[in-house]
Amino acid sequence: MDVTGQNAEIVSARDLGVVACTRCTQVWPAGTQTCGRCGRAIIARDDKSLQRVWAWWLVGLMCYIPANIYPMLRTRTLFRVQEDTIIGGAVELLHHGAAGVAIIVLVASVVIPLGKFMAIAFLAISVTRPSSVSNHHRQMLYEVVEYIGRWSMIDIFVVAIMSSLVQLNTLAAINPGRASLFFALSVIFTMLSAQAFDSRMIWDVHAKREGAPDNE
Repeated sequence: MDVTGQNAEIVSARDLGVVACTRCTQVWPAGTQTCGRCGRAIIARDDKSLQRVWAWWLVGLMCYIPANIYPMLRTRTLFRVQEDTIIGGAVELLHHGAAGVAIIVLVASVVIPLGKFMAIAFLAISVTRPSSVSNHHRQMLYEVVEYIGRWSMIDIFVVAIMSSLVQLNTLAAINPGRASLFFALSVIFTMLSAQAFDSRMIWDVHAKREGAPDNE
């Protein structure tokens, strides 16, 4: 076994004859049907993983489009009613000198969701086609997508807080717009899409390539 650099041999759990529970990560001998720690059914590979990934991904993308078209925030004052989309609200914040808050809104509501869509799609495609990105980098990308999923609702939290604080009867009121529902659904569906992805397939591709006959 070469462990001196990039040519080090990668030994998978399948090669060692063990399998891990995807819920509690307890390792069991291959062939174990049920995890003795948490009771979850143990499967070596989820054959329908990519089907669920693309299904949740597509529904999330369909919800993300109206989330950016419909107003996210509806502000009513004594003399007028103003409705702002996500980007429109960020522009308004810039006009009022709140550049920092505007950047946070744009990053949390536009940059991160679009990045998650592209990252999940790339991971799903990379396990079925050759990729120039290393397995370690793809695994790291998957872990990043999983980690930032918990912060994707920041825009909804801001709208909810503002709606609860600014309620001055007939003088002024702030209410969430229709986009808030679509945005929340989009976040939920993309999180489900990421969770449906079986990251072990990344290393299966490596094993298949290593086991392929040399045609040269």
